[in-house]
Amino acid sequence: MDTKTLTSKQILAVGLMLFSLFFGAGNMIFPPFLGQEAGTNVWTAIIGFLITGVGLPLLGIIAIAKNGDLQTIASRVHPVYGIIFTVIMYLAIGPFFGIPRTGTVAFEIGVIPFLSETASSSGVFLLLYTVIFFGITAWLSLNPTKLVDRIGKIFTPILLLILAVLVAKSLITPLGNLNTPQGAYADGPFFKGFIDGYLTMDTIAALVFGIVVIGSIKGMGITNKQSLMKICITAGLIAASGLAVVYLSLAYIGASSLETLGKMENGGAILSGSAKYLFGSAGAAILALAITVACLTTSIGLVSACAQYFSKLLPKVSYKAIVIFLSLFSMIVANIGLTQLIQISLPILIMIYPLAIVLILLSFMHNAFNGYSFVYIGALIPTGLISFLDGLNTAGINVSAIVDFLQFLPFFAQGIGWLTPAITGAIIGYFIALAVGESKKTIPVQE
Repeated sequence: MDTKTLTSKQILAVGLMLFSLFFGAGNMIFPPFLGQEAGTNVWTAIIGFLITGVGLPLLGIIAIAKNGDLQTIASRVHPVYGIIFTVIMYLAIGPFFGIPRTGTVAFEIGVIPFLSETASSSGVFLLLYTVIFFGITAWLSLNPTKLVDRIGKIFTPILLLILAVLVAKSLITPLGNLNTPQGAYADGPFFKGFIDGYLTMDTIAALVFGIVVIGSIKGMGITNKQSLMKICITAGLIAASGLAVVYLSLAYIGASSLETLGKMENGGAILSGSAKYLFGSAGAAILALAITVACLTTSIGLVSACAQYFSKLLPKVSYKAIVIFLSLFSMIVANIGLTQLIQISLPILIMIYPLAIVLILLSFMHNAFNGYSFVYIGALIPTGLISFLDGLNTAGINVSAIVDFLQFLPFFAQGIGWLTPAITGAIIGYFIALAVGESKKTIPVQE
């Protein structure tokens, strides 16, 4: 038996790589906005946020380490469903939205503050920026086995240093006192934070990045499944801890910002204003560097993960060719603009995100219900239907008649009306499997 493992330093590097893959610009924007809205209820709200913004992604990484990959898990419903769902997942969080968004967000927050209004609206600078941004992405994605060295040892420390300086300054010279909670954060801060956390979409990212982490670990010579899973779990805990600390810090900055900055429209504006207030003219430059590093690392991770999957799905097409295509395609889509990207792609993400959550949770209970496919089917059908309606509603399509009918479902108004039907469907599926005599499909214990 191959019992080779990694040193603590190597595992730490993998954990830092995973942290940097998760920590994109969206992750920097959500906690400050939560903080400003939650005010004195910030710590209650951030606990809910951490459960879904950190806890679920960690479970996603562990699920991939335990089961192999996303398609393997999804195929437990049906082999055809496994392929279709996985392709949709990779396209949505990859070239159709996730990858282009990294370039656009980096430009809008990291570059636009330095441009005149005329220059920023011309589109020329966005084009030039995305050509450079995705050129670097393609170059660093061509050899994914070196991601640990390039990201874990170089980019992540830079990002953490910038954030540490920003947070330290905000603690030494606070922006102001915590304000009165706003909106839903006044009445139900924990639950509102819980919902906001899963809107980071990091649970989907975990299912995508898992293959990158596993590939990097295997590139270090680890072949034993048990060792591989232990290293993945440890690296996941390192990444989760890092995310939790950063989220707490950024939420505090947001919570103390209202007195000085006034009410801001989004977390990006809060960070920009905070950096400028705390560091003067250098503040915008510091924030620009942090945003660029965060977006670039996420872009590299998404391109690498998507290219690895599609090169496996389409063996006649090389990994290199797919990397180049994804980078070029993402560059083109990024030039549509961030607002348009969100309007087009967010409904799709809302449709598939709950399905990913249910798959992850069921993967941990697979042996408990003997791996019956009817359990997966029973849970995913109502989840998919309700999530589909949520997606249509987000897209502005009038489905009010159906939505009004479903108001009786627990938590439907909060966006997780699929939860109770998923549990009920899984239970019904289990008894159907027993009635028809479906064969057991348990996962053997890894040696």
